[in-house]
Amino acid sequence: MSRLLTLDRVGFAYDRRLVVSDLSFTLDEGDYLAVIGENGSGKTTLLLGLLGLKEPSEGAIGRSDALRSHRIGYLPQQIPEQRDFPATVREIVLSGRLNRHGLISFYTGEDRKSATAAMRRLALEDMEYRSFRELSGGQRQRVLLARALVAAEGLLLLDEPVAGLDPIVSHDFYRLIRELNQSGVTVIMVSHDIHCVTRDSTHVLHLGYGHYFYGTTEAYMNSELVASYLPGRKNRPDGADQ
Repeated sequence: MSRLLTLDRVGFAYDRRLVVSDLSFTLDEGDYLAVIGENGSGKTTLLLGLLGLKEPSEGAIGRSDALRSHRIGYLPQQIPEQRDFPATVREIVLSGRLNRHGLISFYTGEDRKSATAAMRRLALEDMEYRSFRELSGGQRQRVLLARALVAAEGLLLLDEPVAGLDPIVSHDFYRLIRELNQSGVTVIMVSHDIHCVTRDSTHVLHLGYGHYFYGTTEAYMNSELVASYLPGRKNRPDGADQ
């Protein structure tokens, strides 16, 4: 596996306040990194930094030659304005390729094939000409995931992708992410749903106030930090739950 990202003592400021500091971790191809932590600990700010939309205030982010910003797919947190976007499902998915063309705003045959493949992969073929605004919340998130997928060749960044979705739809969405990762897609997901993301992830980055944890999911689930983050959970020497 080749290395995609290396963060070396990175810090990010938000509203002139340092929200992430002295952060170091690596990401390899095929990893599934769950990013969890308290509100205001800098999780979304970190994603913006990985996208190149926010410069670190300290430290350095190393990216592989194969991983440029236009090869990263990004699914941000849901906002109300997304629901009323006047476009078809196919148009939304296809727009994920726009960042590859700069000022040239036409799509190639390869772009169209990629969009079709992503819709097939996420079972969106039957609704490709439906209006985005007519869809349910779960359907909209699947469309936006397909859009992120056609933008990505190396990495998917997902920021609270199941927020506001009912448990059944959320479970299905996590299944889709798990299957994408198992097929070779590298994933970084921000989530408050620690039980679900640690079930599927290979690594965990837990951001706290003035501290952080990075390591394998197994190491995290046996750490003192997870015991304090999940009320009622205590560590045993063998790592099993009580």
